[in-house]
Amino acid sequence: MQYSINVGGRLMSLDEPQVMGILNVTPDSFYAGSRKQTEKEIAERCNQIISDGGTMIDIGAFSTRPGAPEVSEAEEMARLRHGLEIVRRQQPNAVLSVDTFRPDVARMAVEEYGVAIINDVSEGGLTGVVNTPLEQEEGPYPAIFRMVARLGVPYILMSVKPTVEDMLMAFSREVQQLRDLGVKDIILDPGFGFGKTLEQNYQLLSNMEKLEVLDLPLLVGVSRKSMIFKLLGTDPTGSLNGTTVLHTIALQKGASILRVHDVKEAVETIKITTACFSNLA
Repeated sequence: MQYSINVGGRLMSLDEPQVMGILNVTPDSFYAGSRKQTEKEIAERCNQIISDGGTMIDIGAFSTRPGAPEVSEAEEMARLRHGLEIVRRQQPNAVLSVDTFRPDVARMAVEEYGVAIINDVSEGGLTGVVNTPLEQEEGPYPAIFRMVARLGVPYILMSVKPTVEDMLMAFSREVQQLRDLGVKDIILDPGFGFGKTLEQNYQLLSNMEKLEVLDLPLLVGVSRKSMIFKLLGTDPTGSLNGTTVLHTIALQKGASILRVHDVKEAVETIKITTACFSNLA
């Protein structure tokens, strides 16, 4: 499938899968290796993402791991401002994504720092803070949908549904809502690890190509997640090999973007997978 998205006024082609590197400006994200808080750590991480071949940097300031404590909106903004200022100095031309479900945080990131993409893991506010639904303002559309439409940036819509069938029904409805509001660039994330059992995660991956009927690019975020280390009896630090295996399968199932901790390895996976399957049609 051939796709492109408008990032900051220029088209980014997704004809060849892209790598989004994770930068967590948090003290408690599930994978300790992704936590960067000091200026030196943040600068080194964003430079590493780009030098290793990543084309997008996804910055998060609110851990979504199971059992994570709630972070206030003010604290989330403060963490993001600290991180975004450093990243903008180090990589002024980088395509930045911010991982948030809060409309005002999204607005700040886009208007103050030129962030190009909003990455929402709450399925439009469905899960909210630590699996607690957000209170929606009056009206038929989620507040984050309305904000993304106002900002005019690409939006990553992640599903918390457990099966492909449920996901297709929900995505169809939500994508129509976004289209009604005028959102042009929508990226779908099946939400591995969110609202799914271990078995459901693997069933979803094995059937992920069914989502292509929606004719939108797919982002896959499986990097070092529990669906790997619980199956293998290890932990996030021992899950790189399993991550690469799942990335290979995801690419064959239609992934356009891999959201990863280990950028170099993901870039190599794309190169090898593309070389193997590019002539098959």
